[in-house]
Amino acid sequence: MVSGVIKVDHLLTQMAADLATLIKARQLDNPIMIGIHTGGVWLAEHLHQQLAIESPLGTLDISFYRDDFSRAGLNPKVQPSALPCATEDRHIILVDDVIMSGRTIRAAMNELFDYGRPASITLVTLLDLNRRELPIQADVTGDTLQLADDELVKLTGPVPLALEIRKKDNL
Repeated sequence: MVSGVIKVDHLLTQMAADLATLIKARQLDNPIMIGIHTGGVWLAEHLHQQLAIESPLGTLDISFYRDDFSRAGLNPKVQPSALPCATEDRHIILVDDVIMSGRTIRAAMNELFDYGRPASITLVTLLDLNRRELPIQADVTGDTLQLADDELVKLTGPVPLALEIRKKDNL
C-alpha cells in the first residue's frame, strides 16, 4: 500500500469469506457481532449484513476502559455502548478497524466481561500494524500494513469505506 486513499471493499469481501469459514469450523452457533466505535462499527455493519448474522449488531465505546484515560482525557465523541442481548455464554465476534498495540482490544474485552462471561471472543480487524504491546492477535485480518514511524492510517466512512495513510503532522 502507498500513501493516499485505498478502498476496502475487496478486503471486506475476503474477510467475510474467512469469517464464515471460521464460524463454521469453530461451530459458533448464533454469534453476536459487536463493533468497536467508530471504524469497527462501520466494518461490523458490512460483515453482519454479508454473513446474515441473526443476532442484532452490538456496539462498544471503550473510552472509559482505556488504560491511557487519565493521561489522554475523555474522548470528546464518547457514545454509549449498546449490547442488544445478554453476552453470558455467547460466542462474540469483536470487530475493530486496526489492531496495533492490542490495548484497544484489551479495553474492549474488559468492558465485555463487565456484561458477563462470553463463551468465546473471535477478533476481526481490517488491518494489522504489527506493533503489539500486548499478546493479542486477530483471528481474521483483512491485510497487514507496515507504516513508517511518521505515518498513520485512518478508516474513513461510513460510505464509502476507505483507508487514508497520512503523515503524522498532517492531522
